Amino acid sequence: MAKTIRRLNEIPREEYFVSGHGLCAGCGIPPMVRIALKAVEGPKVVVNATGCLEVATTLYPHTAWTIPWIHNAFENAAATASGIEAAVKALVRKRGWKSYKVLVFGGDGGTFDIGLQSLSGALERGHRFIYVCYDNEAYMNTGIQRSGATPLGAATTTSPAGKVIPGKPENKKSLMDIVIAHRIPYAATINPAYPIDMWNKFAKASDYLDRGIGPIFFHYYSPCPVGWRMDSALSIEVARLAVQTRLWPLYEVDHGKLTINVKVPKPKPIEDYIRIQGRFRHLLKPENEHLLNNLKKFIEVNWERLQKLSELNYIF
Repeated sequence: MAKTIRRLNEIPREEYFVSGHGLCAGCGIPPMVRIALKAVEGPKVVVNATGCLEVATTLYPHTAWTIPWIHNAFENAAATASGIEAAVKALVRKRGWKSYKVLVFGGDGGTFDIGLQSLSGALERGHRFIYVCYDNEAYMNTGIQRSGATPLGAATTTSPAGKVIPGKPENKKSLMDIVIAHRIPYAATINPAYPIDMWNKFAKASDYLDRGIGPIFFHYYSPCPVGWRMDSALSIEVARLAVQTRLWPLYEVDHGKLTINVKVPKPKPIEDYIRIQGRFRHLLKPENEHLLNNLKKFIEVNWERLQKLSELNYIF
């Protein structure tokens, strides 16, 4: 059984994702990948959709990966993983191969939008893999365009805050609700400011795969200093504020039971969160007060909904 931890110094020192990649300073992706590959025990193969992680870690002729890795297009990461998982099962059964765990990393563009169809199909078919959506809330790799993951009011290159629109006018798509609706065994949100929580969730996922249980889905909050227009030194502070303002609840749905992992009885003002990000600063202007109030209501309603669901024995 994969080991759960209580302190950061319990995390193993060996690395499967090494230095030399081209990801930006303050990017939220590297710590998540490092923890995932350490916590998920045994032989493993990574499927990587086009995006920041893919282009920045495989700059020919170099690679940051020390384990088997495959790149595919935006739209078919889950389909590729499905094929690999099925092939591994067949090779184990017919030729006595050792089993490999399959991990998928895809950004919000390749998961919320372009890759949603193949992800839904893989979840419905019950393929036993771990899918991680690293969510930096826009198409950062191709120029900071808005995606289905972009929050209400956020300024991007295709939803600029100006005289015509005050940033993105729509709410963020609820990807976790979509995933949970497939009634998969395990789904959870994770955040770089809470690495022990993240480790233990990946360890649980590893144990489930060992027991033949899957698919498993993680929704990861991934700060992007460039796209969010903030100091790269503030990435973890912003990530922590996302949880402490209840904007990014940390919870899991384990075989139909929803549990909030980090309680936030007294949330911090959402203004503390948006003030240090250039993509949101226009929301503090008097003329955009209605948008700020809508964002606050969205956060409050979602938190109350999760609390009510956590009080039930099972949500499905």
